[in-house]
Amino acid sequence: QVQLVESGGGLVQPGGSLRLSCEASGSFFSINTMGWYRQAPGKQRDLVAAITTGGNTNYVDTVKGRFTISRDNAKNTVYLQMNSLKPEDTAVYYCHLLTLKLPTKEYWGQGTQVTVSS
Repeated sequence: QVQLVESGGGLVQPGGSLRLSCEASGSFFSINTMGWYRQAPGKQRDLVAAITTGGNTNYVDTVKGRFTISRDNAKNTVYLQMNSLKPEDTAVYYCHLLTLKLPTKEYWGQGTQVTVSS
């Protein structure tokens, strides 16, 4: 089965930085989109950033210029470099994989907590 394992979350002060990592293992189509979603208490889970195998990226407006998503296709790993963190970035961050072969399949990681507080 496919498994996504996140790491890198933690507690950071406003203005600080964190780097999240997510490694995908198992059998899945090589052409896909990997991304990060986040969910704060009482709120829905929203897309933060995504990146295709070919390197096309997409960001939610609130993180543009502060977050950078990247991936290492050889390692099946996606990263999220988060700079200039704000308290409103506090959430559980989930790694997501969407295969781009019909029928598409999607997978989720277990989540990693990011807390931005002074």
